[in-house]
Amino acid sequence: MQTIFVMVKCEPGRAYAVADEAVDVEQVSEVHSISGQYDLMVKCYLDAGQDIGQFVVETLQTLPGVKDTFTIIAFKAFS
Repeated sequence: MQTIFVMVKCEPGRAYAVADEAVDVEQVSEVHSISGQYDLMVKCYLDAGQDIGQFVVETLQTLPGVKDTFTIIAFKAFS
């Protein structure tokens, strides 16, 4: 399993609508509203070997109201 965090920049006034859509995506674990250059932080779990770029481009970037994304690949979780 691969963990990625995707920061999402939304069209003005659309962050909550985008969050509502994102939580319905099977691979999405959490969606957080954040401050700064991006509006949302989306935590996703992908199957081993699943193409990260394809998931981001075809699934998250096509959600209505998404303007831009920035993807972070997690190596190891410390808990």
